[in-house]
Amino acid sequence: MNPPAPDPGPDFDLRSYLLGAWSVDRTLLDRATGTRGTFTGVVRFTAVDDGAGLSFHEEGTVRLTAAAMDGKPFTGPASRNYLFNRTESPDAMDVAFSDGRPFHRMSFRPNASQDQHWCEPDTYRVTYSLHGPDHFSYAWDVRGPGKDQLLESVLRRLDPAG
Repeated sequence: MNPPAPDPGPDFDLRSYLLGAWSVDRTLLDRATGTRGTFTGVVRFTAVDDGAGLSFHEEGTVRLTAAAMDGKPFTGPASRNYLFNRTESPDAMDVAFSDGRPFHRMSFRPNASQDQHWCEPDTYRVTYSLHGPDHFSYAWDVRGPGKDQLLESVLRRLDPAG
């Protein structure tokens, strides 16, 4: 039996929860082209110098059934970085791109677990779900004239006992 999820209420410390290394498994669907894919890798949330935020580094392998440009399967390395900044409430963090531009807010609280980001010309909608003390997921639904995609990610803590 899985341990119950922590209470994601306003006293939940999201920064402490995220700190550490997580496996990530992601499915990708480009609804416009029918291209499907996966991403498998590791996410590391590490403390930043100010002691309040986190650095997010994701690294792994992406596999696509058919690349949109030439119709051939693709397998290769992929990585990305974000900054997670504290907010006025410990149960939420503001996510920024690595250059500091705002992206969206992350929270597991039911009334705050969804957010969106407009990136011309498309809208990115994210939903976060807390499944347990060492397991969470999120889904990006991207819609607009430029993209029509669904990305679903599942993260599991790599060293739950640590």
